[in-house]
Amino acid sequence: MQNYVTIKENKDFKRLYFRGKSFVDPTFVMYVAKGRKGKLRLGITAGKKLGCAVNRNRAKRVIRAAFADVSPNIQKGYDFIFVARTRILNEKSNTVANGMKKQLKAAGVLVEIPSDKQFADKSY
Repeated sequence: MQNYVTIKENKDFKRLYFRGKSFVDPTFVMYVAKGRKGKLRLGITAGKKLGCAVNRNRAKRVIRAAFADVSPNIQKGYDFIFVARTRILNEKSNTVANGMKKQLKAAGVLVEIPSDKQFADKSY
């Protein structure tokens, strides 16, 4: 199930570009700002520099999968914009998720779940 709302409005993208804090990874650039709605919101951009539509859609899909992996550990009430970089075309979503965790921790929005609780939530 999806833990976030998608950002689609240009004004929201511009707000994060100008007022948000940016964090750079070899595969993406992340912009973070406190949101107004109290929910997690996600926006993804992939420019034509990445190549054809197939490449741009794959880049967005990889970022979306990595964010879905990490989103249960993120504090609510933040907006995120991810800008795909050309290196993302050669990476898998789990590699991108590891880089995303590192950048989210640097941004101070990642909440670590204790390892005991992490295994207690999963039923085998």
